[in-house]
Amino acid sequence: MQKIKQTYQVIKTLHDLAKLASYSLMDKLNSDPDSKENAIDYLPRQVFSGHYVPVKPTPMEAPIYITHSKNFFDELGFCNSLATSEDFIRMFSGDTSQLPEPLRKIGWATGYALSIYGTEYYEQCPFKTGNGYGDGRAISILEAVINGKRWEMQLKGGGRTPYCRGADGRAVLRSSIREFLAQEHMHALGVPTSRSLSLYVSQTEKVRRPWFINGSYSKDPEVMIEESVAISTRVAPSFLRVGQLELFGRRARKNEYPKAMEELEMIMLHLIDREYSDVIDKNLTTEEKVVLLAREFRSRLTSLVANWIRVGYCQGNFNGDNCAAGGFTLDYGPFGFMDMFDPRYQPWTGGGAHFSFLNQPQAAERNFHMFCTALQPLIESHKNKLQELEKIRDDFSKVMQEKMIQMWASKLGLQTFNANIFNELIELMIETSVDYTIFFRELSCVPDNISLLAKSFYGDAINDEKILKSWSEWLKKWKSLINKTNPMYINATSTESLEKLSKEMKQVNPKYSLREWFLVPAYQEAEKTNYALIKELQEVMTNPYAEQFSEVEKKFYREKPSEFFDIAGISHISCSS
Repeated sequence: MQKIKQTYQVIKTLHDLAKLASYSLMDKLNSDPDSKENAIDYLPRQVFSGHYVPVKPTPMEAPIYITHSKNFFDELGFCNSLATSEDFIRMFSGDTSQLPEPLRKIGWATGYALSIYGTEYYEQCPFKTGNGYGDGRAISILEAVINGKRWEMQLKGGGRTPYCRGADGRAVLRSSIREFLAQEHMHALGVPTSRSLSLYVSQTEKVRRPWFINGSYSKDPEVMIEESVAISTRVAPSFLRVGQLELFGRRARKNEYPKAMEELEMIMLHLIDREYSDVIDKNLTTEEKVVLLAREFRSRLTSLVANWIRVGYCQGNFNGDNCAAGGFTLDYGPFGFMDMFDPRYQPWTGGGAHFSFLNQPQAAERNFHMFCTALQPLIESHKNKLQELEKIRDDFSKVMQEKMIQMWASKLGLQTFNANIFNELIELMIETSVDYTIFFRELSCVPDNISLLAKSFYGDAINDEKILKSWSEWLKKWKSLINKTNPMYINATSTESLEKLSKEMKQVNPKYSLREWFLVPAYQEAEKTNYALIKELQEVMTNPYAEQFSEVEKKFYREKPSEFFDIAGISHISCSS
């Protein structure tokens, strides 16, 4: 993340925020030469060159406040009253017509390429050329340097852009609530992510979306339903994606226009400026920067995916365009937090096994390969650097495996990973059908017997003597391993060392996760203008490692009810528009 010296200040008004505006992407990169002068650019069209399209967001009708992230407001130095002020609501619900200078009335959308599990696609583009794929309903409206850090603010559901492919450019309340809560939950879990700023809903504007009949087991939407339009503002150091590098890499590789190579280099350097300036010296050559960028991104991406698996998160649709080039979680569409452990868990019916829970390291590797391929034209004439890049690419799986081993060891409270104890555990978890979050949290208590672990068992496993015996034997082996291989201060051989080990494990294994069946009633009630459940989930899910009150534990620390299994819209979703 780019860091700039600046004294801390409190932002009380939109005028205070305006003073911090700094539009690096629009000022340093190329605009689409075919863009409209008035930025009213809402019809699908091909964008042949340029890094962004200037476009005005479409104001949402009759916006009202639902919530904002108090934690993030505090980090930014925003007064909480700002979220409910008239001009702030107007701006972050899409009306940029009355902004104080130097805020700009025009936002921007970006194009990117599509790759799915390492394969280039063009068919998703309505023109079959790849020149029509990009931000169809996400419009960035501000970059600002706030307390020494650069942040980009983007309206999700801000209206049509040239990349909308004929859609309406809107997001609905349901998906906006999911993304708003998930981003702040992931941040609290210690997983790199985009952040949530504010959430507003229209009192009058509705759109129709495909969805499921209540209680259905269908994998495909069955009906069209009318839903309220909402706009959530997501914030990140940048919204540069692997797909953007891919787009310009493809154009440079095919020499599609005279400035193709130049624009690839520009966006690569801009990515470094926005996300990697603290680790990549600006005085290095382009070739040196390419190699360092690949190495640093590999480190971030492997850590990110290991963290996803640590907390039971599945991205669902981990395409190259859903992979942030800064190495954080981006685009909470068909995501899910796992209930019952399943290595093949996939919340999205269109995702397939390639984006399932324990295949996420392989999906990340495919995205990383596409990232390296995109950068390759910049060093094609430098054989040594090309070999270095290929080595970095080829070693991804090795680095990923190292991160996974470290992660699993930490979840198990082990200083050194033990393959035998781990493999036995995975087999038992699958055979028993355990709740992923509850199991590891209860294991963090370092129990003497399996009574605590049994809290995580689904179905009839609690009555299966053979399974219970297997668990008792595994627990005995695990504790023996801790006693023999962990340092004295966390080997559980004394009350003090047991408490320290338990504390360390609980900092790795959360107590609360944002399960889909918590989200469903929250957005259903929100459609009735009742936002209490949203705010309750905000409080609970931004403290996921804390014990919290007994009432909270009773409500949110429990297994998924049997009646929700395999139900459409709860156990699986087809889209999250």
